[in-house]
Amino acid sequence: MNNNPAIPFLLIILLGIGLVFLLSAYGADQMNNETDTADSSESTEESDDSGEEGDETASTSDFDPETFARDNCASCHGQDFTGGMGPDIYGKDPETFMSVVREGQGPMPAFSTDQISDEDLEVLAAHFE
Repeated sequence: MNNNPAIPFLLIILLGIGLVFLLSAYGADQMNNETDTADSSESTEESDDSGEEGDETASTSDFDPETFARDNCASCHGQDFTGGMGPDIYGKDPETFMSVVREGQGPMPAFSTDQISDEDLEVLAAHFE
């Protein structure tokens, strides 16, 4: 029998590709489970509001400035918000801070009221003051 040296190589490649697909499917399933769990906990919280329908916009009491900043600011201003691609955002004048967030400046994008309400923006500015 004449053994072809390409066969083991092809088997390794095919097993590797199969493993990538298997792990991708597993990760997608885990993400779906986390999303389902988050959705069910949100619906439970809404039903605890003594029968009132939840507002479409979050109130200031629900706003977490640290989480908002981590999700929207840390990629440019650094994980500790002391500077990165963007400048340090601690110690800024609240009016200037809110103006830059609303209107943008240089590479800084503007954030509309759909992205952060005026009340929540004030809380965020006070957080970094």
